[in-house]
Amino acid sequence: MTDRYCVFGNPISHSKSPVIHAAFAEQTGEAIDYSAIEAPLDDFAGAWHRFMAEGGRGANVTVPFKEQAFALCDTLSDRALRAGAVNTLVVGADQDSTHGDTTDGVGLVRDLFHHDVVLKGRRILVLGAGGAVRGVLEPLLAAGPASVLVVNRTAAKAAALAADFQDLGTIQGGGFEAATGQFDLVVNGTSASLAGELPPLPETLFAPGATAYDMMYGAEPTVFLRWASGLGAMPVDGLGMLVEQAAESFLLWRGKRPLTESVKYGLRLDLQTK
Repeated sequence: MTDRYCVFGNPISHSKSPVIHAAFAEQTGEAIDYSAIEAPLDDFAGAWHRFMAEGGRGANVTVPFKEQAFALCDTLSDRALRAGAVNTLVVGADQDSTHGDTTDGVGLVRDLFHHDVVLKGRRILVLGAGGAVRGVLEPLLAAGPASVLVVNRTAAKAAALAADFQDLGTIQGGGFEAATGQFDLVVNGTSASLAGELPPLPETLFAPGATAYDMMYGAEPTVFLRWASGLGAMPVDGLGMLVEQAAESFLLWRGKRPLTESVKYGLRLDLQTK
């Protein structure tokens, strides 16, 4: 019997998730059918419940529905509760309940691990204070960095976000002007790269051997990664995070963690040849 899964979004035609999960299924020998569904902006809950009624077993959730997915869940993982958002839905054993989880932060940390980026004892700067950043702070702090600084155009929003996670480690928040000193890892969680813009940052930001990570990805390096590379930082885009968070979702659904490197390579090759 083939179990059905999907990714919900709006728009969703650009999603790489069906390709990723098809590769995972082939690799692990799991019989799944995975599709992309564009849910109505005003009725995400209805789209999910229809999918459940048709036999769906789980789903990934992307923008703009992660907060709506959080709201409809019967149970939530601790990391989803922290994030206030859900990107993975799992149908309960009773076929009627919904469990929510978020795998974005795990995806980021695992991708950094694959790039040999050490987090323990290091200084980390995170750009942005939106949902993308909220979803990754818990796993970042769990890795034991010396400190995490969250900066945002609206300083109060970054400070409030940092306060929500201060019980997990040394974390502060402020405006972009608070990004002083040098950092071992700078994570761009803003949407500036989509507009080809660079957040207002000093060129003295990167410590020797630092890594610059952009959650966005594309055929060419983002403006942030080009800027960081010119300053001597190792540039890493978010393609690996996409694959790693998908692998964590697959584990939640099927109890198997697929290997990711060959899938990342295939997606990268596809990007470069289009």
